[in-house]
Amino acid sequence: MKKSSPTTETRNSETMSIDRMTVREQVEAFSREDSKIIEAIMKVSHSIERAIEKVVEGFKQGGRLIYIGAGTSGRLGVLDASECPPTFGVDSSMVTALIAGGNDAIISAAEGAEDNEKAGEDDLRRINFDKKDVLVGITASGTTPYVRGACRYARTLNAITVLLTCNPEGDFPETDILINPVTGPEVITGSTRLKAGTATKMVLNMISSISMIRIGKVYGNLMVDVKATNKKLRQRAKKILMDGGKIDENKAVELLEKTGGDLKTAIFIAKSGGTKENAQKKILHSEGFLYKALNEE
Repeated sequence: MKKSSPTTETRNSETMSIDRMTVREQVEAFSREDSKIIEAIMKVSHSIERAIEKVVEGFKQGGRLIYIGAGTSGRLGVLDASECPPTFGVDSSMVTALIAGGNDAIISAAEGAEDNEKAGEDDLRRINFDKKDVLVGITASGTTPYVRGACRYARTLNAITVLLTCNPEGDFPETDILINPVTGPEVITGSTRLKAGTATKMVLNMISSISMIRIGKVYGNLMVDVKATNKKLRQRAKKILMDGGKIDENKAVELLEKTGGDLKTAIFIAKSGGTKENAQKKILHSEGFLYKALNEE
């Protein structure tokens, strides 16, 4: 594609005088612009679907989902990855995020780090990235050197590469799948933490969450592999068991204790009876899908 100035860096004709608007007018201006995000994402739903299918294939082969980005894009990757272990009960390495400048860049700006193309490759080497992994490069402009270097290296290993950007055209790195929701000029020119950031977070939510659903981490719409590591999550686990197993609170507490907090096993016993060992065997033979273990359709 031809080189051009990213759309996110152009001025939005609808907000040229936003500094002179009332607070209400400013809120309405932001809301009007944000309302365009859903349509932009819907237009690239097929690309999101393809990316999810590749991530699921990778998971089944023992691969990982790796996000890589700089600045806001990198932080959004870190946010999504860090939520997967408590939500879906997976190892923290299964969904990993790399950000230009390292962990310090999560809370402090290290914007110059994004210009180091070699660092993208180096960071992938550091985590032993291989062909079973799926790389999702995140860059609002589509041209960040740090992400470009990572994508180039991943392709030398024949790994699946995905580019998530919000720019209609640009000198993008070569990748297998392009996810490009075009959200248009930002309310504040160049501030990609706004519409582009929101669209990016929504797409990452879909990629990780649907991939987890596709490997059996959800029963109905219940997060049945949640790690109950604090009071709030223990309460959530109990409610999930009550809803999923159709039992009262006392029975839920009893089953959670009996199963050591294993929600899937507890729900299976609540609905079908039997021992903990039998329930776990059935779930294992159903590849982790609880509805299959329960012979539900």
